[in-house]
Amino acid sequence: MIDEFPGSGAGYDAGGSVYSSDVLTAQADSLERAAESALRPRSLEEFIGQQRVRDQLGLVLKAAAARGGTADHVLFAGPPGLGKTTLAMIVAQEMGVPLRITSGPALQHAGDLAALLSDIREGEVLFVDEIHRTARTAEEMLYMAMEDFRVDIVVGKGPGATSIPLDVPRFTLLGATTRSGLLPAPLRDRFGFTAQLDFYEPHELADVIRRSARLLDVTIQTSAVDEIATRSRGTPRIANRLLRRVRDYAEVHQTPEIDRGCAMSALELFDVDPIGLDRLDRAVLVALVDSFGGGPVGLSTLAVAVGEERETVEEVAEPFLVRSGLLARTPRGRVATPAAWKHLGRVPPPTAGAAQELFDPLP
Repeated sequence: MIDEFPGSGAGYDAGGSVYSSDVLTAQADSLERAAESALRPRSLEEFIGQQRVRDQLGLVLKAAAARGGTADHVLFAGPPGLGKTTLAMIVAQEMGVPLRITSGPALQHAGDLAALLSDIREGEVLFVDEIHRTARTAEEMLYMAMEDFRVDIVVGKGPGATSIPLDVPRFTLLGATTRSGLLPAPLRDRFGFTAQLDFYEPHELADVIRRSARLLDVTIQTSAVDEIATRSRGTPRIANRLLRRVRDYAEVHQTPEIDRGCAMSALELFDVDPIGLDRLDRAVLVALVDSFGGGPVGLSTLAVAVGEERETVEEVAEPFLVRSGLLARTPRGRVATPAAWKHLGRVPPPTAGAAQELFDPLP
């Protein structure tokens, strides 16, 4: 059984806004999650990739089962779209207990958390998505619940306020965060195990796509699978989304079997280039190279040049561009690397990449 509390299911950006379901965003709204639900693996054996995390998590769960007790609290950390929510569901499934789902933005008051904990039964699993966005008052109550399995409910205000202790059944808290650096140390230290999820390799994404294609009853050639995997930015959520868009293209064009040409045409239609860049990514690189000679240029100036908000460029475009080695963040501003010039089909000037100090990371 999965109980979902208000505030769960949507992806949030740094400013608290919900991301749209653009084809290459790793975030997901409620509609996207509904589409994903049919493709989620139901056990650790079915889960593809993250082998080290799977082995570690399997050990934690087997040890808890052998003791006949609840498992330690677990924190899933890593970029969006890598399977944190899926692993939380698998944990509850493996433990044979109900999963209750909420999110950090939904826990804005201590009373929100108190109401949640008062309804939990012995051995159940509570999953808090984006746990780093939990309000401070609720967070402080969570410390005591995780460690001592009790909370103090404050009744009244001022000098007449009284504290009523409330015992909480032993439960397992699963937290998920895309920004573990924002978690306060006291909260992070109360998790018995932190699972750090990493981006997928293309061959792992190919396995994800093949499994999803079987579930969606899609006939697809290996070359098309590899083409989609290469453009999926190391993220299973994006891989599954691109597979659905390619399937739509094949159905409309009455293509019974998806080959590489069909996949390429579909992905080009959705502005996904051969290495997974989208319109915004390319706009950032083109502005850097054509308008600013490769940089360095300030983030605000770059955002104006591409017609986007500063936060959008920094939170949506930059991470993948930096990870791909196409853009460098330097103390003097953003710089296009020689690889970016080459990807755009431009010839870099002789000075591009010569001044190594430009590529020192920001403090």
